[in-house]
Amino acid sequence: MNKIKFFRLTIIFTTFALLMGAFPTLTHAATIEITDLHGTVTVPVNPQRVVSLDSRTFELLADWGIELAAAPKAVMPVDSPYISDKTVLDIGNHREPNLEILAAANPELVIIGQRFADFYNDIKKLVPQAVVIDLNFDVSVDAETPGVNLVNGFKHSTTTLGQIFGKTEEAEQLIAIFDQVIEKAKAAYNGNDTVMSVIVSGGNIGFSAPRSGRVWGPLYDIFGWVSALEVDGASSDHQGDDISIEAIAQSNPDWIFVLDRDASVSSTSDAVPAQDVIDNAPALKNTKAVLQGNIVYAPNDTYTNESIQTYIELFEILADALSD
Repeated sequence: MNKIKFFRLTIIFTTFALLMGAFPTLTHAATIEITDLHGTVTVPVNPQRVVSLDSRTFELLADWGIELAAAPKAVMPVDSPYISDKTVLDIGNHREPNLEILAAANPELVIIGQRFADFYNDIKKLVPQAVVIDLNFDVSVDAETPGVNLVNGFKHSTTTLGQIFGKTEEAEQLIAIFDQVIEKAKAAYNGNDTVMSVIVSGGNIGFSAPRSGRVWGPLYDIFGWVSALEVDGASSDHQGDDISIEAIAQSNPDWIFVLDRDASVSSTSDAVPAQDVIDNAPALKNTKAVLQGNIVYAPNDTYTNESIQTYIELFEILADALSD
């Protein structure tokens, strides 16, 4: 064999060997380490089969164009693109989830939190091949700093999902807007007006206790609101506490902040629009809030769509109302 042929063959075999050596690197997906509620977790970057069970993430993932293999459609915003997408398997709701459907989705990543947080261990056992991350944060009555937990929780989950799905710039932009509207809403509150927060469900008005629970509670901590009413043993119940409408009226709040629970779960047979309930409550007619028109309604989908985008919208509404 002459030197030229030998040289050519050497180049061919060397190139082939280099390419073969590169293939294992190319076939292994990149991973990153993130921190969730349970510690450090190694997560694949841009996983292909994703299941999200955390209502705080649905809008974020949809806006980023992330495809889901399965989701709890029964507790998602009615206008979520995942509901109408037949390729997204329906796991049901958190009370009786069909975890067999979750297993059938063969997920690479499962995101849990909030309503589904209690199923963390069950899901890890059910899909051992998947990475399960828990992005829940504590705003319950047991939390020492529910307001701080909510703000930091949203920032952490948004940053984490941005890292996983290659959306770090988008995550940073959202967090910057989040910070801005928080400061805007803080500046709009005069520090003296009393606030009554309520949840309207099934035509009834429930007291939403300050400092803990869904939506309104942690905001008292964040914005320094003065509560019009303190109730011993108040809970973080999703329908509000059963406090008489007369007690709410007697507190004579400067502001009433309303969450319309049924607006997000329109299948409820006894649903009545929250504004109708408030307008037609005789006991409230002479309160300062009603007389001055100081009533603020959370976005209609808030109960099933507690995303960072929802809170940005809510904080803008509050800032505009309080600054008038």
